[in-house]
Amino acid sequence: MSTTVVTQFVAAPADRVWGLLVDLGSRSAWLSTVDAVELVTPPPFAAGAIWRETHRMPEGDPVAEEFHVESCEPGRRFVVTSPGRGADYRTTYAVTPVTAGRHRGGTLVAVEQEGHPRSRGGRVLEVVLGGLAARTAEGAIRQELADLAAAAESAGSRRR
Repeated sequence: MSTTVVTQFVAAPADRVWGLLVDLGSRSAWLSTVDAVELVTPPPFAAGAIWRETHRMPEGDPVAEEFHVESCEPGRRFVVTSPGRGADYRTTYAVTPVTAGRHRGGTLVAVEQEGHPRSRGGRVLEVVLGGLAARTAEGAIRQELADLAAAAESAGSRRR
């Protein structure tokens, strides 16, 4: 198993950040690596929700993945699972309002992704390529959070 954790400060209120994260229909508009989203279950975003998205791998190849919402604490955190290439993934998103200090009014977003190899070959590859896989996952999460921050922060500047 490999685990990657990335955090991002977003200069926007937590409700705006949460709204972007759970509005699956808008993901392809603000997430630079996502080309298309297909809702398998209708809104609202809650435990049991399923969607598919087509996105680009770091090397540019398109890949379609299906995501399942395992649990959801509205406004605070949710967990999604996804079968990947040779591994299953479990990703936790946590949204925390910043209530004190110079960043008050902003939001801290933390993403933790766990990868679990499904086969013996996957476990061998994890040992051999584990560091590369973790860096690739970290880069993808950092891009997603940078896109999220840009979308949430620009939405606020348009409302002023």
